[in-house]
Amino acid sequence: MLIRHTITTPGVGDPPGMRLDDCSTQRNLTDEGRGHAKRIGEVFRERAIPVGRVLSSPWCRCVETAKISFGKSEVSEPLGNLFGRPENRAKQVEQMKALASARPKSGNVVLVSHGSTIAALTGISPDTGEMVIVTPQGGGKFAVAGRLGVN
Repeated sequence: MLIRHTITTPGVGDPPGMRLDDCSTQRNLTDEGRGHAKRIGEVFRERAIPVGRVLSSPWCRCVETAKISFGKSEVSEPLGNLFGRPENRAKQVEQMKALASARPKSGNVVLVSHGSTIAALTGISPDTGEMVIVTPQGGGKFAVAGRLGVN
């Protein structure tokens, strides 16, 4: 399943001079966004939805959403923000297809990313904190099963 990071400070894209190694240069989660991420994790636990791996875009807002929601994350470059970075699109979409199509050994694989990146893969532009549920089919194929928002 793919999740768009939760609510951030206002803006579109990243500020000029943004660096991945310095969260203070990025748009980050607001307190409301942190609360939303916490609620996502609570819903998963309440419903006993098994979570195996949690992969996150290297952007701080995604890493923080993943850690608050699930207590863990592994940074995955293919989940990086495609907004304003069209030169990366083809390569990243192919890499994301591999991630989304792989059948997990146990639990669900959660991919925390950006709206533009999820849209490039699925054709769906999710709201902040919204999930796009995919069913892995192996061999670079997956089926979009639906959308789910947690308020």
